[in-house]
Amino acid sequence: MKKLTLINDEATNQLGSKIAMEILKSSSQEIEIHLEGDLGAGKTFISRSIIKNCGWKDLVKSPTYTLCEEYDFNNLMFLHIDLYRTNEAEDIDIFDLSRKINSKKVVLIEWPERLQHERSFDLKIVFSHLPEGREVSLISGDNDFKEWLKAYE
Repeated sequence: MKKLTLINDEATNQLGSKIAMEILKSSSQEIEIHLEGDLGAGKTFISRSIIKNCGWKDLVKSPTYTLCEEYDFNNLMFLHIDLYRTNEAEDIDIFDLSRKINSKKVVLIEWPERLQHERSFDLKIVFSHLPEGREVSLISGDNDFKEWLKAYE
């Protein structure tokens, strides 16, 4: 686990850029990132940063009301999910997160603690508010992100 203090949105965007670079260079065809933290802590902001830094040129919408937004580009498919407004297993099942696709699939789940069935993650980002900025804890699963965290600067 690595803890970072992000003093502003630019620092959060830089973290998103570093995660995006790791996604792009990863040989894994499926990557899952869990985002935890209070309302307004930065989960959607960093999701936007990751998606945009991977090459998406248009608006990245919050999935708060739709539950899932999909972005398919550059041989990548992002499934950006927000479970804040649900705790029904069927609500996540309809997105068929385990489906096989011909692109690299990246699943970003905000509020993963609301999942009815535990899912493994490649990277977990836990946000906490600070008086100035935010603190994030980065936790890796057993994959590329483990080495990335060891070398993170």
